[in-house]
Amino acid sequence: MMKQNRIWKWASLFILAAIVGSCGVDIPKEKQSSFETMIVKKSDLEVPVKFSAKMKGQADVTIMPQVSGQLMKIYVTEGQQVHKGQTLFAIDSRNAQHELESAKANLQAANANLQAAISQANSAKLEYESNKNLYDKQIVSNYMLESSLNSYKQAQATVSQAKASVTQAQAAVNRAKVNLGFCTITSPVAGVIGEITVYAGDQVTPMTQLTIVSGNQKMEAEFSLPESVLEAGVSSGYTQTDKAKNIANLPDVKFVMKNGTEYPIKGRISTFTGVVNATTGSLACKATFPNPDGVLYSGIQGTVVLPYSHHDVMVIPQTAVVRLQDKSLVYKVQADSTATAVTVMTIDAGNGKDVIVTEGLNVGERIVTVGANNVQEGQRVLFPTEAKETKKK
Repeated sequence: MMKQNRIWKWASLFILAAIVGSCGVDIPKEKQSSFETMIVKKSDLEVPVKFSAKMKGQADVTIMPQVSGQLMKIYVTEGQQVHKGQTLFAIDSRNAQHELESAKANLQAANANLQAAISQANSAKLEYESNKNLYDKQIVSNYMLESSLNSYKQAQATVSQAKASVTQAQAAVNRAKVNLGFCTITSPVAGVIGEITVYAGDQVTPMTQLTIVSGNQKMEAEFSLPESVLEAGVSSGYTQTDKAKNIANLPDVKFVMKNGTEYPIKGRISTFTGVVNATTGSLACKATFPNPDGVLYSGIQGTVVLPYSHHDVMVIPQTAVVRLQDKSLVYKVQADSTATAVTVMTIDAGNGKDVIVTEGLNVGERIVTVGANNVQEGQRVLFPTEAKETKKK
């Protein structure tokens, strides 16, 4: 019985094969297709080099009082835009006003003393001249002439002292006026009010920080620029005696905020130190950005983007590079359409899709660009029909 069942199974298989053959159905064959490839060539590429930066107003000013006293009034609020000379704070001016009035009274008294001294000196002069005329006529003695001369000299000295007292009194008035003016604190620059750290009624001194006015018409992004980038970006080479020329040769820069928003106005690298930091190998730099609408604020952080141009370089897709531990491999297509792995040295192109090959490839060589991770050494990657189509492209 078992033998009979086995015979029936084999018969069924033969019948099924015959039916399939009679229906003309072809069994699909595995089709081999070419990998995507490209021919290596040289081109120019602009790479965005990014540096972390912090914004600061070009004229950030710390506001501190020049005199001590009670803060009577605050005229501004945090974040308010102010113009140069606008009143910010008022300090109790009563003491300063009293000092000014006292100084003016002293000046008035000094002027009165001066007028009296001048009058006395004029009288002493007339007496001396009269005695001299009489002495010449031998009417008075030499003693009287000398006595009148000494009186005249003393009167002149008194006038000089009175003039000095007037000068001192006038200086005291000027100083009192200045101190009175210090009681009204105005903004030295146009800008935005920062955090106000005091309240009306507080006692303040010249050591008290009231706020910071950020002169935000122009903003400076502070960052560190590697020396290698600076030298590569300046054809004449970096020299400390030719900084202005080097700065002029650098391209415009962009500022990207932390949320990814790009500031619409480009800036310029305005300054960099003449000394490279021995620890970091970089120079402290500032890029100046116009800020006509007050969009930028002191303290915000972001990224300065410097376009770095590469000329006559080999650029290939990132998909063509296979990372193997500390090596980067690219599969080069040989004349017999097989792939051979070669080690290459690359740098990031900065656009998120390409790399720049510095070593390992030559212009005119064909490489696998898509599917390189699936290629094995010696594997055929181009097939006749597809190879012709690839060459036509």
